[in-house]
Amino acid sequence: MARLLSSPPKLPTFATRRQFSACAAASDHRTDAVPPLLSLEIIGASKSLLTRFASLQQPYRPFPVLAWNCHVETIFAALFRSLPDVSLRRECLRTEDGGAVALDWVSGDVARLRPDSPTLILLPGLTGGSDDTYVRHMLVRASKKGWRVVVFNSRGCGHSPVTTPQFYSASFTKDLSQVVKYVKSCFPESNLYAIGWSLGANILIQYLAQESHNCVLSGAVSLCNPFNLVIADDDFRKGFNIIYDRALAGALRRIFKKHALLFEDIGGDYNIPLAANAKSVRDFDDGLTRVSFGFKSVDDYYTNSSSSNSIKEVQIPLLCIQDNPNVLLIVTPKGGHLGWIAGEEAPFGAPWTDPVVMDFLELLEKEKQDTFQKQLDCAQQSMDKLHELKV
Repeated sequence: MARLLSSPPKLPTFATRRQFSACAAASDHRTDAVPPLLSLEIIGASKSLLTRFASLQQPYRPFPVLAWNCHVETIFAALFRSLPDVSLRRECLRTEDGGAVALDWVSGDVARLRPDSPTLILLPGLTGGSDDTYVRHMLVRASKKGWRVVVFNSRGCGHSPVTTPQFYSASFTKDLSQVVKYVKSCFPESNLYAIGWSLGANILIQYLAQESHNCVLSGAVSLCNPFNLVIADDDFRKGFNIIYDRALAGALRRIFKKHALLFEDIGGDYNIPLAANAKSVRDFDDGLTRVSFGFKSVDDYYTNSSSSNSIKEVQIPLLCIQDNPNVLLIVTPKGGHLGWIAGEEAPFGAPWTDPVVMDFLELLEKEKQDTFQKQLDCAQQSMDKLHELKV
């Protein structure tokens, strides 16, 4: 996660590139800390796709003062971004191994939406859930546009119940796989999409790669994905990033404390005292996570759970950072981790990414609907010709 707080990974030179300059429409709120000429770097998308992104025709407008430092953006967004008020309906889903996850649906959607309305699954970041501001803003925006939205709260997150001595990991996709199948069974006429943030994005891409050509999702979005967990772990222990590491470790300790009785006398290679008193995410993963999922060491866990290893297998349209013919990369000139304090709703409203994400998803949904209509038209024409032959 910390890797993306500074700069994006180097990209292959063969990627298609196009930049939108902010020269013609720089923000009126200029300061010495915010360069007046900022551009978005777009990689991996055709011109025909880019011209249909209304939100990308505008320059990136970072909010004055806050944009001078990525850490300032990250912390401000975490502490001061508004939390939209929305009524949610919780559904607990029993997993195949006896565990449980919590699905939070927007109340009233069943009666309000048609069976074929598109459905969006949201995967929050590490220890995150449906109460996180960035999740709520995306949920509200998609819901207002007529999408059915559900937040997937992983085991122990968002007050999700924990019924077995196991939480989740960066490469554990079984719960997500079961959630996708369940949601599809509830709304078989609906096209499914997913958005993942941070560690949730890593899990999402692992799932997309695992399913590959058989994936039932019609499109996906990855935001602030750590991609390479070895590098992220190394960066977490440097400079100001240590603050984030300690904060996340504290959140993990609090989740563990609620369910500590499940881990009593568990034995094996577990180091429960290390996890219970973790000063870093690495401590928690070393004492608990990597053992739960069969990794020999914490480094083995990070190496083999990085979505940078598997993204090449993704076969559906994906908006994120990485090289793949199906992937569209957008690099913003400013922004903290899950921050992006820019655009019309800055500084307290939705992240700059939200309208871009919805443009992307709605474009995919329209293409799906157009394809389906063409298939219906062809089928009708065939029926008409068959009728004429019979007559």
